[in-house]
Amino acid sequence: MYYKILKDKITSRKATVAIIGLGYVGLPLLIQFYRKGFNCIGIDIDKKKIDDIYKKKFEKNYFESIIKKKRKHSVKKLKQIKFSSNYTLISKADIIIMCLPTPIYKNKKPNLSLITNSLNKMSNFLKKGQLLSLESTVAPGTTNKVLGKFLQDKKKFKISEDFFLIYSPERENPVIKNIGQKFNFYNTPKICSGYSLKCTNLGAYMYSKILKTVVKTNSTKNAEMSKMIENVYRSVNIAFVNELKMLCHKMKIDIHEVLKLAGTKPFGFTKFKPGPGIGGHCIPIDPYYLLHEAKNYNFYSKFIDIALKTNEEVTKWCLKKTQKIFLKENIGKKGSKVLMLGITYKANIDDVRESPALKFFEYFKKRKINFDYCDPYILNIKHKNIHKKSIKLNYKLFKSYNAILLLTGHNIFNKNKIINNSNLIIDTRGFFKKYKKKKIYFI
Repeated sequence: MYYKILKDKITSRKATVAIIGLGYVGLPLLIQFYRKGFNCIGIDIDKKKIDDIYKKKFEKNYFESIIKKKRKHSVKKLKQIKFSSNYTLISKADIIIMCLPTPIYKNKKPNLSLITNSLNKMSNFLKKGQLLSLESTVAPGTTNKVLGKFLQDKKKFKISEDFFLIYSPERENPVIKNIGQKFNFYNTPKICSGYSLKCTNLGAYMYSKILKTVVKTNSTKNAEMSKMIENVYRSVNIAFVNELKMLCHKMKIDIHEVLKLAGTKPFGFTKFKPGPGIGGHCIPIDPYYLLHEAKNYNFYSKFIDIALKTNEEVTKWCLKKTQKIFLKENIGKKGSKVLMLGITYKANIDDVRESPALKFFEYFKKRKINFDYCDPYILNIKHKNIHKKSIKLNYKLFKSYNAILLLTGHNIFNKNKIINNSNLIIDTRGFFKKYKKKKIYFI
């Protein structure tokens, strides 16, 4: 009975969808359901974020660009969506989708407190006939062990009969500026799994109303593991090229030229680029979830562990190389100034989570090196006891700095103007690899 009622609501688009967590995953998902004609509720415990949405203020250009993606869905029409920091609205929802971060503790162990806290807050407002979907990245088995156990033991629901449980890992890509992306939210295939076949089918049907392709698997463990593999795959391969970067530096070989040559092979090779470290919420964090889960099976994953350590090591290596260049060029002493150029964890986005640039901030602060930064996508930043505002992207200002430290190469940066207005450049990304100049150091 409940299955048919909910399916009919989805078919007629009369189902009300509540998204919990309005970050870079949750907000685009909410907007997509809204665009496809569903009643929508957005819930986030950050009251300031909710207030800013109603006041049409946005902390990041990213959110505004998501909402304005299609002309007929402007910021003004957000008033048609209910936003709240109050979980009572869950009682009005037919579909609940959790898009919450899954960080790690200081000891690198998985931290699921945001998910468990959210379950407890929505507990009194859950009812029979609803569908609950988890999109957060978690270790294999988490959906059934945590959410399934909660629904059965605490709420006494009969999953797949009077309540439906789904796991569908997010595949949202942070908005990339100035680049025409082949795959976007709509056409990126989405994996969907459920507690049972009935749950899987209902979840896949629901997602098919807003996305082009839904890939079904009857095992939530399979879906959870697939998300882990996607992120661990990148972590391992980035670690590999970062290690090669350090080796090639010793061998006086241009790693960027080598990778370019290898990339001419049309099969059997996927190009990853080295840099000053890794960032974002996925690659530096998610491998620890799988590493920890593997230990529960008395299994040690050497590749994952080594990859994590290598990606941390390359940041330290870049810092040491930078310091050596400073000593050689008499930079870093009283009166000298350094400009960090680009501080996001990858190019053309406005996200600094776990960015290696933050390690440079800490390093320079500790050694009392006078520094500023320039990043058009991050106008100001607070990190620990450091509070900085970006200088304007005025290339004439670059002349006043003793060194430019390129950490992230945004497309918006004009290479010729940077070179013509710089006294010295330290490039951690190979951004200026085509340029030959004595005062460019590549690390």
